[in-house]
Amino acid sequence: MNVRTLCLGILSIREASGYEIKKEIEDGSFSYFIEASFGSIYPALTQLLKDGLVSVRAEEQAGRPDKKVYAITEAGRRTLPVWLAVEPAPDKYKSEFLFMMLMQDHIDPARRFAAMDLQITRLRADLDSLHCCRAEHQPTPAGEFVSGYGEAVLTAALAYVETHRARLVAAKPAEAAA
Repeated sequence: MNVRTLCLGILSIREASGYEIKKEIEDGSFSYFIEASFGSIYPALTQLLKDGLVSVRAEEQAGRPDKKVYAITEAGRRTLPVWLAVEPAPDKYKSEFLFMMLMQDHIDPARRFAAMDLQITRLRADLDSLHCCRAEHQPTPAGEFVSGYGEAVLTAALAYVETHRARLVAAKPAEAAA
């Protein structure tokens, strides 16, 4: 999936400025899919506009420059299903926490303990955020599937870390490697 498809998907739900799209991708209900910077969002919107898949209008703001608000066009609505009809790439999971746990022989046990606590805190915060997103949006079968999947993954990760935390924190270097 590319940033143009992501932008078009967001705009299929509601009109938005580039900044609002970035916030949805960063902190909103689209934060669980792919990352996108302003440096990729604005060129994507420019290309979508050039291709006639979105329109743009200026919205006045008091004491600030006009805001560009993008909306999907009918051509964009016809194009989105075509772009989504590709085989999705495999999920990518990168984790500095897991790297630290792999290299735990080189970490002081107190630091290992702190890293585990931080991971538990972050997983709980992610679950809370997911629950808030779920409560803010009208439930649809698609939304329920996506949020349920996310909740299952986060709940499993949290349970795993909490269950294995004591053993890993207390492990001596030779035991931890086994």
